Amino acid sequence: MDVVEVVPTFEQYAFTFGGVAPLMRIRPGTALRVWSDDAFCGALRKPTDLSGEKVDLRFVNPQTGPFHVEGAEPGDTLALHFVAMEPARDWGASAAIPFFGGLTSTDRVATLQEPLPDTTWIYELDRAANTVTFAARHTDLQIALPVEPMLGTVGVAPPGGEVRSSLVPERFGGNMDTPQMRPGATCFLGVNVEGALFSVGDGHYRQGEGEACGTAVEGAMTTTLVVDLVKGGAPLWPRIEDDTHWMTVGSSRPLEDAWRIGQVELVRWFDELYGLHPMDAYQLLSQITEVPIANVVDANYSAVVKARKSLLPRATAYGGLHDDLRRRAATLL
Repeated sequence: MDVVEVVPTFEQYAFTFGGVAPLMRIRPGTALRVWSDDAFCGALRKPTDLSGEKVDLRFVNPQTGPFHVEGAEPGDTLALHFVAMEPARDWGASAAIPFFGGLTSTDRVATLQEPLPDTTWIYELDRAANTVTFAARHTDLQIALPVEPMLGTVGVAPPGGEVRSSLVPERFGGNMDTPQMRPGATCFLGVNVEGALFSVGDGHYRQGEGEACGTAVEGAMTTTLVVDLVKGGAPLWPRIEDDTHWMTVGSSRPLEDAWRIGQVELVRWFDELYGLHPMDAYQLLSQITEVPIANVVDANYSAVVKARKSLLPRATAYGGLHDDLRRRAATLL
């Protein structure tokens, strides 16, 4: 399988889903190796770089894309299988940004308290050990943490001519910030416009569930993925399959509505996978699901609902496409 290399310039970044002309046209079955910048466009490089001085909020979460997938029409299902994610710099950055994060005053949660202080942490990458090092700002504590690469932002153009910021997670995907979007996973997204117009970006070298401070260990990433298309069968909300779990992602505010969306979408998927009546799927999933919070900081919050395959009879989604993509991906490694 040939691999198409894509390294965009700053002028080619997309900062929205929708409203952007395609960077490239590709066919289903194409393998891409794409470079994407970190959420800050590389603006934070040392601990003394503060978001309030260095980060232009018009240019955050830069996307590589969008890609026009030939033959994709509204109602189809776009499949993105992530083969590999490799840190593209030797450092990552995280920051506490004023009025942004789960444990500070925000524009939505207004208090009389001052925002938490604008603070930057730089994580040095040790490629040989495959770790990034947390270095405390107020003591001399340092801790090497395993690199667990993921993409914070994966999505397609929304329906109805909408243009949405790359900071927003919604039914089109977007800034879901789930660590489940990692190598070995296949993401299924409903196509809303001709060509799907998908993009990826916002590399994270690692992130805790919930992304409490609002930023992960943000870093430039080189991502290898295989793109495919299923005619029809569009899911209403993003679905993820890996070798061990069936997963759905819901995004909304408040958090319990994101949880509800993910639960309902998995109930619907279990009807497709096992022919289960919604009430039976509701009962079964009530006993087996795990629900990691993806983020509680963005314009919408995101929750993932996971069902472990080992607890269930064998089933295949979209004609066994995940397994097929895994086999094809093995030829690229």
